[in-house]
Formats: sequence, structure tokens, C-alpha cells
Amino acid sequence: MKKTALYPGTFDPITNGHFDIIERALNLFDEVIVAVAISTDKKPMFTLAERIEMVQEAVGGLANVKVVGFDNLTVDLARAYDAKVLIRGLRAVSDFEYELQLGYLNNSLDGTIETVYLMPKLQHAFISSSIVRNLLKFNAKTEHLVPKEVQKIIREMKSCTLQ
Repeated sequence: MKKTALYPGTFDPITNGHFDIIERALNLFDEVIVAVAISTDKKPMFTLAERIEMVQEAVGGLANVKVVGFDNLTVDLARAYDAKVLIRGLRAVSDFEYELQLGYLNNSLDGTIETVYLMPKLQHAFISSSIVRNLLKFNAKTEHLVPKEVQKIIREMKSCTLQ
């Protein structure tokens, strides 16, 4: 039986830390679905379509990864793809409390879904999408924080501050 994991997030934008988590998840599961949330409440810098494109380009060289957009409950999306595991990344202790609560909430909504927490490599532990967005606002260097395919997309965008 194929083991499918769902990796939900805003990915605004996808970072090297996210990519590292995807690669690690592929070592554990047959298929990883990267689910890009619309997350209008977070007021993302990039549109849903732009974020999906960035993720697709970043994971294009990886087998058994699918990218989808969503605007519903994560557990409902997991059920739709028969994913019994949710992947969540933990960078620091500060992430743990929020992620633990989210894991318990998702399990309360569907007791068949488990959450697996993965840590990125230490070199990526400080990277977050919000750090990247802040750097982008100031046209600062981000090449070491995002996949090269994503950096290329951002540099070519007319809607981003990097023109």
C-alpha cells in the first residue's frame, strides 16, 4: 500500500528549509503532496498561483512529489488524497508549541491522521519565509535562502520589489 504524506503550508515563498523537509519526507513516504494554502488571513506577498509555481519549479527534479493549492481544512484535503500523515517542520523550540497544538487539533478532527514533525538540516534551521519576505522588501540577498529556481522566478517578477 502506497504511503502518502501531505505537507501543508503557505510557502510564501518556499525556502531551502521547506525543500529540505520535502526531501527528508521522501525518504519516509512513497509520495509527498505539497499543499499550498491560500492563507488570505496571512496576507501573503505572493499570489497563490505564484507560490504554486515556485513550489513546482523547486521540486521539479524530485520524483513522487505533487503540488496542489487549497482553501479548506487540511484534514479534508488529506482525506481527498488518502494521505494519513501530515508533515510539519520544526526549526526551533518556539515552533513546537504551535505545531503541537495544530497536530492535536487535526487529530481531533480526524483520528486516522497523524502528524510527523521533521527538522531541517542545521544550516537551514534559521530560515523562514517571513525572513525571506523581509529581505525581499529591501532588495537584499536571498540566494542562499531559497531554491535557485525560486530565486529566478522572484527576480523576473514585476509585482515583487525586486525589479
